[in-house]
Amino acid sequence: MKVALSPLEFARRARRLYPERLAVVDGDLRLTYRAFLDRCDRWAAALQGLGIRHGDRVAYIAPNTHAQLESFYAVPMTGAVVVPINFRLTADDFAYIVNHSGARILCVHSDYLDAVDAIRDRMPKVERFVALEGARDGWLDYEALLAGADATPAPVAIDEDDLLSINYTSGTTAKPKGVMITHRNAYLNVLGTLVHFPMSPADAYLWTLPMFHANGWTFVWNVTARGATHVCLRKVEPTAIFQLIGSEKVTTLCAAPTVLIAIANAPEETRALAKGQVVRLLTAGAPPAAVTIERIETGLGWQVTHVYGLTETSPLILVCEQRPEHAGLERADLSTVKARQGVELVSSGEIRVVADGDQDVPHDGATLGEIVVRGNVVMKGYFNDPEATARAIVDGWFHTGDAAVVHPDGFVEIRDRFKDVIISGGENISSVEVEGVLLRHPAIQEVSVVGMPHPKWGEAPHAFVVLLPGASTTEAELKQFARDNMAHFKTPQWFTFVEDLPKTATGKIQKYILRGRGAAIARQ
Repeated sequence: MKVALSPLEFARRARRLYPERLAVVDGDLRLTYRAFLDRCDRWAAALQGLGIRHGDRVAYIAPNTHAQLESFYAVPMTGAVVVPINFRLTADDFAYIVNHSGARILCVHSDYLDAVDAIRDRMPKVERFVALEGARDGWLDYEALLAGADATPAPVAIDEDDLLSINYTSGTTAKPKGVMITHRNAYLNVLGTLVHFPMSPADAYLWTLPMFHANGWTFVWNVTARGATHVCLRKVEPTAIFQLIGSEKVTTLCAAPTVLIAIANAPEETRALAKGQVVRLLTAGAPPAAVTIERIETGLGWQVTHVYGLTETSPLILVCEQRPEHAGLERADLSTVKARQGVELVSSGEIRVVADGDQDVPHDGATLGEIVVRGNVVMKGYFNDPEATARAIVDGWFHTGDAAVVHPDGFVEIRDRFKDVIISGGENISSVEVEGVLLRHPAIQEVSVVGMPHPKWGEAPHAFVVLLPGASTTEAELKQFARDNMAHFKTPQWFTFVEDLPKTATGKIQKYILRGRGAAIARQ
């Protein structure tokens, strides 16, 4: 008998097998799996009472709280689609994503109520505004709605090809694109991740990775699938990380580059808060430096696993798996191997690195090609954007835009990006968007933005600026201008004033030359 492949199956199983196990820790709040999933039931029923039906969208702007976690179960129970929004974006970004997704309900944490109130009149499709915490005039109270709802939502038939989430990414263009992830996509990614990064009911998972980020790399469901404990972390900083690792006996976490670097460089007094606790850590985003992995594994005794993926692939498709032959490597050599993206997950489908049209590159560790993938974790497409979907999925293959080599052992290693995407602190930054904002400054004639290595964020934007004749400005002024007009994390860390930008004969800016200049400046 066919049963739809859906992460909701993991909730059903956890409810039956682990009702009295600790499911969620959020500050002083502690919920068993019975209590946690009962709350999900009530919120699903409340959403139905507010008119939410199959296929509707419910958007969230929230940090890693129990209410945000509940969204990944309650919203799909109704057949609706969850839209988790990056809370680090600007109010303009919020308005664009909410409108583009067609969300009927917007749920917001107290930290962002003011930002949303300022743009309410620009989101006419939103019928209800729900405050997850700190409700005030004009907002429905999440806890009050939940408490007054039926204990069981009306049953809804779910097909595994139904949309589960729309995850907006600003990876390649100025306007975010809505990645459509199905129940089947997420279910298979969970299974594949758990094969390569096993968990058990004895584990406690720390939420250092934002849940909005590709559905927390599906760990919003992975943890529940194994009856482990979700330990929420609302604000990520090293002291809080090590405190919770020690007090909650955390055994697993995911870390984008900025968190990885913060952990590796934490002072001894901070590390002492988690002394003796061994953590298994999954990292992705910008490729980690081998020395960072080495510092964590030798200095803390933790275990680092490097993975690779994209929001469009649910997200994980490559894992740097441990092999018996790695056991004999020197520490530095092992760290170098661990910094590679690796091989296919068992659930990824087929991964290739191709060049010259559609030819697989030789496994020589030198020939560059583009990573392409086909299989059950590839997105359904971009929401309401068939043109972008057609550009990304060609002849049945999703084109990542990432340039990589393949080593003789089959391990893939990214060397550059065909797309000018900057991955800073685990967040994708569109150079086109940053350039567009800076070009609005009255003193700027031309600007080009490239990603450069950064000791904290892994990578950060570097802006090369050509001023208008007779105009003048300063780096400090441009930084403030950027911060005033876009999300702060997109602001360039460095500005270099130049007389002109290197270009091809057809007028295209040669960003690889600018990266070289940036590296030379950094060495000075």
